[in-house]
Amino acid sequence: MNRWDGRVVDYPAETVRRYREAGLWGTRTIADELHAVAATHPDRDAVAAHDGRITFGELDARTDLVAAGLTARGLLPGDPVLFQVTNRLDTVVAWYGVLKAGLVPVCTLAAHRGHEIGEISRRVGAVAHLVEAGARGGDLVAFAAEQQRDHPTLRHLLVLHELVAAPGGDPAAARATVEGIQRGLDPDGVAVFQLSGGTTGVPKVIPRRHAEYWYNSAAYARSWGWTPATRVAHLIPVIHNAGIVCAVHAAHSVGACVVLGTADLDVSLPLMAAERATHVLLGHAHYRAAAHPGFGAATAAVTQVVLSGAKVPPALFDELERRGLWSGQLFGMGEGLFLTTPPGSPREARATTVGVPLSPLDEIRVLEPGGDGQVPDGEIGELCCRGPYTLRGYVDAAEHNARAFTPDGFYRTGDLAAVREIDGLRCVSIEGRIKDLINRGGEKINAEEVELLLLRHPRIVAVAVVAMPDPRLGERTCAYVVADGPFDLADARAHFAALDVAKFKWPERIEQRDEIPRTQVGKTDKVRLQAEIAALVGPGAGVRA
Repeated sequence: MNRWDGRVVDYPAETVRRYREAGLWGTRTIADELHAVAATHPDRDAVAAHDGRITFGELDARTDLVAAGLTARGLLPGDPVLFQVTNRLDTVVAWYGVLKAGLVPVCTLAAHRGHEIGEISRRVGAVAHLVEAGARGGDLVAFAAEQQRDHPTLRHLLVLHELVAAPGGDPAAARATVEGIQRGLDPDGVAVFQLSGGTTGVPKVIPRRHAEYWYNSAAYARSWGWTPATRVAHLIPVIHNAGIVCAVHAAHSVGACVVLGTADLDVSLPLMAAERATHVLLGHAHYRAAAHPGFGAATAAVTQVVLSGAKVPPALFDELERRGLWSGQLFGMGEGLFLTTPPGSPREARATTVGVPLSPLDEIRVLEPGGDGQVPDGEIGELCCRGPYTLRGYVDAAEHNARAFTPDGFYRTGDLAAVREIDGLRCVSIEGRIKDLINRGGEKINAEEVELLLLRHPRIVAVAVVAMPDPRLGERTCAYVVADGPFDLADARAHFAALDVAKFKWPERIEQRDEIPRTQVGKTDKVRLQAEIAALVGPGAGVRA
């Protein structure tokens, strides 16, 4: 019996057959897909990072040895492994090594702390915790050791450098070990756990399966016309769904190289220039990259700039075009659906929409918010989707799944969208969201979760958390509070530190009020509060102490 039986929602058997007969889903595991690519392109660069480089042949051999080492430690196929690491060459090596050992990566963030890790690790029954020594923001090794205490399943603490640096062993024996493990895995079985942005509480767990997850990535690479000569620059966290789908797996599906940078443009732009990157994905936090003095050299060989994370300012498209850089948009989610404006899309579509679904078997509907009626093209409703790489349910979340999916299996994204026809192309524009989320430079912060955490402070009587506009990150978190006595940002920071909450979730502005405004039906009037904070902070918004 599979350990996830009854805990994850499977694709219907007839649907699996249809996807496979259409040539979308393959029959290999992700580890076997990498091995096949490495056999075809052994001497091509697989990863060029700020801390080193590796060819496909070297990556394949080294990850075999890492997998054999993990197996020798007593880790068993199906064991979940928390990944809490940053953008490094070793991170990619560890990723494939864990998959080759038949283990299941759980994609947490380096910024997560006990509030998140404690809940997520218990929900999936994590057996190992992989962390990076010397990571910015705290000692993750000590943190991981603390998380192991009194944990029912978390037995192994893995340190990134120690795991992948010069793994010993016999390469032939390691390859035989990996082949034996992979023969026992189901290509339609769980390969990876990604995390949602969440609308209530700690992020929900998203099961991604070998065949559909690799297909998602390969279809993404094909949508941009990538070849083995493509060099894909990636600057945002690589263990995010975007990092795996849009960079690691997508590039490797066609034998292309990942140019793995970091969020620091002073590090990443020189790397892009030296490695002659041909494609770069820019999130909202990097929308001002064109103003950096190193941007011109970094994009000298770039043929594609993909923008993702928020509505793209027209001035940014104009600036990229002035520089002779082709640009398009991407909308994607850990739950599945990707929309892109690939080469050949009209400029209006690329500048004003997120384009078309990635797969010919993706199905989208725009429904009346809260209902099942479909709205006409041009009208705004909730974007719903079903398809060959969109989940059918979160892990252990039957009650939530009943609300998050239509009766016929369409996922309710919570995003407001409209279908527009441009030059005969039916494109999707994203118009906002139903979900109460704050998009802080691509990190999704659940407003309700922050509200509940603030309400744990003994002086807080009432609270409403809303997004406030920010010129660099798109949005930051503002908390309106009613408190017994003065309550300021320093109080909030001390409270969240004591609760061991990831820093990106901490409120970045406190507005103290005598009461929280309500609508006529008694609900918190967040529309009013968002308008108020937008007027207060203006175009030069910053953090208020």
